[in-house]
Amino acid sequence: MEEKVRNAEAVLFDMDGVVLDSMPWHVRAWQEAFREFGLNVPEEALYLHEGAIEAETSRKIFEDQGVSPTEELFRQVLKRQRALFRQKYWSFVKPFPEIPDLLADLRKEGKKLALVTSSHREILEEILPSSLRGLFHFILTGDQVRRRKPHPEPYLLAREKLKAPEEAALAVENAPAGIRSAKGAGLFCVALTTTLAPQHLKQADLVLPSHRELYRLLLNGKSHA
Repeated sequence: MEEKVRNAEAVLFDMDGVVLDSMPWHVRAWQEAFREFGLNVPEEALYLHEGAIEAETSRKIFEDQGVSPTEELFRQVLKRQRALFRQKYWSFVKPFPEIPDLLADLRKEGKKLALVTSSHREILEEILPSSLRGLFHFILTGDQVRRRKPHPEPYLLAREKLKAPEEAALAVENAPAGIRSAKGAGLFCVALTTTLAPQHLKQADLVLPSHRELYRLLLNGKSHA
């Protein structure tokens, strides 16, 4: 299994919770937005729906609060969440410490790199440092596809743009929706336990406890100092 990972020609990264330590701040904004509409949503429910909080895919969040969601209600909550995130939290978002060196070293080894996120381009441009953006050969945001994660379309499109066969590409994820998207696209998927416990990531091919382990795995046993 490790040999398959090391032989991959292309590595496709999720953004929130993989490249950026951003999910706690997104979750806080979601909780505040929901509370303004009288809903008390637990943290874990939001982490479990990461990357797929849309009107249909988030139906259970509302129903668990005794509310039958309408498209309009969801749009209002989403608009408020984005406003709260921009006003209060985006400046706290930072890359995970190992990420800059990991991306740079993968490029040096000739790997093709993509970023595949459900976030919109305007959010990405606010929170992803330009120094990191330049390390990816291709960046795909949620507003560039018709069907976002957990549908496989984002990973299928990104792999196509990298011109990498599915057997030579792998995805790095941290949430169920992203894992389903990657696996649906035929990719080997490595999951990180940055936001959820391993039992929630069982659909991945490999679950790792840290970015340090990811660094070691992707770079042929080298450890990140």
